[in-house]
Amino acid sequence: MSAPLLNPETTAQKSRKGLNRVWHAAGYSMAGLRAGWAETAFRQEALASVVLLPLAGWLATGWVEFSLLAGSVLLVLIVELLNTGIETAIDRIGPEWHDLSKRAKDMGSAAVLLSLVLCAGTWAGALLHKFS
Repeated sequence: MSAPLLNPETTAQKSRKGLNRVWHAAGYSMAGLRAGWAETAFRQEALASVVLLPLAGWLATGWVEFSLLAGSVLLVLIVELLNTGIETAIDRIGPEWHDLSKRAKDMGSAAVLLSLVLCAGTWAGALLHKFS
């Protein structure tokens, strides 16, 4: 039996230790954020977060409320990046339609929807609390 083919970049990252590993991992994370920025939905949500995160500081009455408001916004961004990752992996497999590919993409989209509902509900509750 032959040895599996390994990507030299992948094996190089696994062999790194300490700050060198952290440094390279941070670079991969930045590349992921740049790739996410190329997606319209992520860009729209990121721009909304530029407004909502400072607003969370004004609206919150304590650190727990701020954490919930800011966390719900960041959760939307996280789930959008994961959804984009799923869609990209499915598209990498092939362009033809397949029921399982559709199902995976639909579930990723549903996850984004649920994160948006959670975010909207959290913010609506905080606004109601502040102004009533």
